[in-house]
Amino acid sequence: MDYLYQPYTSKRTSAISNKGMVATSQPLASQAGLDMLKKGGNAVDAAIATAAALTVVEPTSNGIGGDAFAIVWMKDKLYGLNSSGHSPSTISIGSLKEKGYEEIPKYGFIPVTVPGAPGAWAELSERFGSLPLTEVLAPAIDYAENGFPVTPVLGKFWEAGYNKFREVLEGEEFSHWFDTFAPKGRAPKIGEVWKSPGHAETLKKIAETKAEAFYHGEIADKIDNFSKEYNGYIRKKDLQNFQPQWVNPVSVNYRGYDVWEIPPNGQGMVALSALNIMEGFDVQSKEEVGTYHQQIEAMKLAFADGEKFIADEAHMKVGVDQLLNREYAAHRRSLIGEEALQPEAGDPPKGGTVYLAAADSDGNMVSFIQSNYMGFGSGLVVPGTGISLQNRGHNFSMDPGHVNSLEGNKRSYHTIIPGFLTKDNKAVGPFGVMGGFMQPQGHLQVIMNTIDFHLNPQAALDAPRWQWMENKTVWVEPDFPIHIAESLRRKGHNVEVQVETGAFGRGQIIWKDEETGSLFGGTESRTDGSISAY
Repeated sequence: MDYLYQPYTSKRTSAISNKGMVATSQPLASQAGLDMLKKGGNAVDAAIATAAALTVVEPTSNGIGGDAFAIVWMKDKLYGLNSSGHSPSTISIGSLKEKGYEEIPKYGFIPVTVPGAPGAWAELSERFGSLPLTEVLAPAIDYAENGFPVTPVLGKFWEAGYNKFREVLEGEEFSHWFDTFAPKGRAPKIGEVWKSPGHAETLKKIAETKAEAFYHGEIADKIDNFSKEYNGYIRKKDLQNFQPQWVNPVSVNYRGYDVWEIPPNGQGMVALSALNIMEGFDVQSKEEVGTYHQQIEAMKLAFADGEKFIADEAHMKVGVDQLLNREYAAHRRSLIGEEALQPEAGDPPKGGTVYLAAADSDGNMVSFIQSNYMGFGSGLVVPGTGISLQNRGHNFSMDPGHVNSLEGNKRSYHTIIPGFLTKDNKAVGPFGVMGGFMQPQGHLQVIMNTIDFHLNPQAALDAPRWQWMENKTVWVEPDFPIHIAESLRRKGHNVEVQVETGAFGRGQIIWKDEETGSLFGGTESRTDGSISAY
């Protein structure tokens, strides 16, 4: 893997270690994971500790009330975990239309689905962990109980979230969010210590009961009572019926490497479909307009298919094998010409988020992602618990004929996706780029930066990114090459320079060098990214 050693002009180089590594968007969280490794825990213990800590130290992106997915490489075998929650059993398109809704709102109880993150922690710990869950969640509990100083990028997004909620949230049910996240009548300032005792108590109960209290006990009762008080749909029986699902990750082979994603209901299939299309192009150079044009067009076609066909897998009418069919990819590839396309779905053959990566000295690795969606989620915090409920149900369709239509007990089309890379049945490592519908686009760019353009992990993340938005509109970062942007415009792309770098996702990478056994890590320069290693 010569790309690990390639020099690069970015301000930061890849971190290197040989005992263990945790890469994530917040220094205190990555340190929590490293503490587990130093105590004799494995990569799974480190990932859980980091994930739980992130619910405290980066609440702008995730929380106890969100969902989670994981890809685990354990003892030379790959495992997938889908811990996304389903919709409440009593919700339906008809019930919403009776209340006057023509679309699913972003905030309040209607888009709330069952939180899956606590179940993911417990499930991973039970199957693969080597330390007690009480010990693994201890750092997160400490941060919640005693507080932590707000970091720069976190503070920026916290203030933006507060200002947005102050404008759009109306109703007594939202008061608990402001009590929890703006206790002084404003967002906490950078460097100011923020704490959440209710969050700490909830984490303690999850740790002591292995999440039973959350889904079957007193925490479930509190969620149920809060929902009933404000005519929400979610009930204790919905929490009781939840169970994380072990799944087989799906992959495509891209130029000799196997790229792995979680199967639907997640949008990892979009990344794989786009890579399948790109596989057939002879990509010569990164900084050529043709390369960017092909990447953007491939992503547009993959997203069009994803929007039409991806849903809860039990409801899909087109299977994974059909969407990843090589002949179908060749057909989609043939649609890409010299001009920007208006994307449309094809006809396959019938048949706010945080990301972290962890690795230990035994070769075990974890790719883990969790989210509340849209930053702080639904705007609802269960009183006295610190639980910020997700609004993942906003992704459902109100069209009864759509595969992702709103129904009770159904998982929605999901944006958060962990990635993993292998070669010749050996682990290369975990990777991910968080950020809504940027995520599969980030996966495509990071993988091509690595495999096609031979960039080391830090360079692969630091390289300027683009994001296709809709129709022919593409956002690019301020440091995106100007001559490439102008050339793309001449091909019919509506290229817009976006100053807000938060729009382009936040990624983490850990690659293992098979020859030396050393770990090479990259972390996101667009946020308070941090790698803890020893």
